[in-house]
Amino acid sequence: MSVPLYQAKAEFFRMLGHPVRIRVLELLQDGPLPVRDLLAQIEVEPSSLSQQLAVLRRSGIVTSRRDGSTVVYELASGDVSDLMRAARRILTEMLSGQNELLAELREAEVATQ
Repeated sequence: MSVPLYQAKAEFFRMLGHPVRIRVLELLQDGPLPVRDLLAQIEVEPSSLSQQLAVLRRSGIVTSRRDGSTVVYELASGDVSDLMRAARRILTEMLSGQNELLAELREAEVATQ
């Protein structure tokens, strides 16, 4: 029995729903990185980063390869970078709208004083 598309999408977004995973994806937009570089830029325990990388790898959103004793991670496709840029644009628009509302509330407060 196949999973409905809306459910598959929900599971996909749930998989993305962790700050460390999002940070990893942001960092990998600039190209492949070894785990040691990811650790240097993300302040988490190595075991926590390893768990989050495993989730991303199992989902197929990142790939890994060995380079000697070093494991290097990269995005599986450019679509992931597009998704991260789209999320940034959407968030920027949302926050911009909140700033406009906040300004209106402050103006209304000043007017009632």
